[in-house]
Amino acid sequence: MRTLDLLFGRPLATSEERAEQIGPPAGIPIFGLDALSSAAYGPEAALTLLIPLGLVGVHYIVPVSFAIIGLLIIVYFSYRQTIEAYPQGGGSYTVATENLGAGPGLLAAAALMIDYILTAAVGISAGVGALISAVPSLHRHTLLICLAILALLTIINLRGVRDTGVAFLVPTYLFLGTLLIVIVLGIYRSFAHGGHPVPVVAPPALPRATTALTWWLLLKVFSSGCTAMTGVEAVSNGVMAFRPPTTKNAKITLTIIIAFLIVLLAGIALLCRAYGIGATDPASPGYQSVLSQLTAAVAGRGIFYYTTIGSILLVLSLSANTAFADFPRLARAIALHDYLPHVFILRGRRLLFSHGIVALVIFTAALLILFGGVTDRLIPLYAIGAFLAFTLSQAGMVVHWHKQGNATGRMLVNGIGAIATGITLLVVLVAKFLDGAWVTAILIPALILVMTFVRKHYEQTARETDSPEPLCVEDLHPPHVILPVDKWNRISEKGLRFALTLSPDVQVVHIDFGDEDKEGSIGQIWEDLVLKPIRAAGLTEPRLVMIRSPYRSFAQPLVEHILAEQKKIGDRQIAVLVPELVVKHWYENLLHNQRANLLKLILLVKGNERVIVVNIPWYLHQ
Repeated sequence: MRTLDLLFGRPLATSEERAEQIGPPAGIPIFGLDALSSAAYGPEAALTLLIPLGLVGVHYIVPVSFAIIGLLIIVYFSYRQTIEAYPQGGGSYTVATENLGAGPGLLAAAALMIDYILTAAVGISAGVGALISAVPSLHRHTLLICLAILALLTIINLRGVRDTGVAFLVPTYLFLGTLLIVIVLGIYRSFAHGGHPVPVVAPPALPRATTALTWWLLLKVFSSGCTAMTGVEAVSNGVMAFRPPTTKNAKITLTIIIAFLIVLLAGIALLCRAYGIGATDPASPGYQSVLSQLTAAVAGRGIFYYTTIGSILLVLSLSANTAFADFPRLARAIALHDYLPHVFILRGRRLLFSHGIVALVIFTAALLILFGGVTDRLIPLYAIGAFLAFTLSQAGMVVHWHKQGNATGRMLVNGIGAIATGITLLVVLVAKFLDGAWVTAILIPALILVMTFVRKHYEQTARETDSPEPLCVEDLHPPHVILPVDKWNRISEKGLRFALTLSPDVQVVHIDFGDEDKEGSIGQIWEDLVLKPIRAAGLTEPRLVMIRSPYRSFAQPLVEHILAEQKKIGDRQIAVLVPELVVKHWYENLLHNQRANLLKLILLVKGNERVIVVNIPWYLHQ
């Protein structure tokens, strides 16, 4: 327990939940890291597709970035209204389900779940990419570093909301501070040199153009750059994490996040064009991220450079926290509607929905391993889920305001948001389909089918187990008790004593492997050590049944006998008592056979409602 407390903090009582709520300063790193860190890989994803255009391609990053900023502003105003309308948390799943129905709600849920998993994977892999830019010798250890960061993030996030916010404060504000210095200094030098600044460290030479610009290429560049908008929904989904006034604090946090993101996107685009900085091949040994080139060009490769790259690495890696913050809440909301296992509703020792965190970690690790931890391979899968969720959320808000009446202005804002994000979704899907977006297009319907199956299972379970009628006390009879016994000892004695208190109809079953002539076998001691004391006490004698098993099988002949007995006695219940040795330390289980556990498992699988399994534990204290 001390180890758990050291790693994850002491357990929190339900009454301590208010102390775990946060304000805007902590809300920015918790809910804004995904959006803010996307400034590090969104422009780079767009520039990567412009590599065939050479130096000419760099100039197109500015109009593309400003188009993305315009879309970002539309989404910002839309989500401000969502926060106001859903102060209890208005994620896409909640808004779509309440206003558009169960089908669109499931579509939003599947899209968001995939988006959050990709958020964690892309954030970590992009952070490691920044590290490799500074230390190229680590290139061959990419995947190992990714998994190590994922493990560290898991421990941090399992400590609770407040501890997570405190842990991320310094890296987040260091990231913002260093990048803002780079942007301000770079723009100042650009103006001072008439728009053609001299880089302190020259970026890698751009290749010669090998193709011409086409509308199709421009659409693909825009769709890749739109990854910079992922994570915008996080605040509206986690409104209840803020301290009162929750709505006001959530809107302030969203405003600050969007303002910083706009400055970063615009500044990076303008400086890339001014300094002639383009993307490099992420799979090549000489890879340098765009921000690495930009920082070196503006400030050189001194202490400030490594501080900036370090902060980028930290924030990109920690940007997975947005997924850690919102995925468990989303999973809980879906589970409350019976579309996911109910275990996601349970709160852990630190008032977290920790089962959601564990599920997120498993899926993220699988993605990182599958794609080798390389960001560029994950980007094509990204953004589709986010924009599908954006579109459904805004469309749901249009219906919400229509129901309210007298809200034409608000309905117009959300309507514009729905149209803009819907068009962007189609552009991203078409442009990235062959590059890997088809995987997401398949995963979303598959996940919906899984959730539908889970819902049907819970509905069937509820129908079969629901009992509005009063307790039925008719036809109550003692059960037919079966006690499996290997040999006579204190464990089997305890089991038989309990069996005699349950019913006069007791059957002791022993599986004979052909060695019953051995001294001390159950057959030899049965009369003296069992039946004589029972007769003296005036109790009903139990029957001893010996089942031959020439091939030394234990569970199969025993289960067959139990099921055969159940057919003989009709509607009466059979209570199978399973004596079991319980050791003091977990590793001592390795020294004992697990027949009891095997028997219980087979009976649960092959039995029926009239076969009851009862544990009879014997605790080994010494």
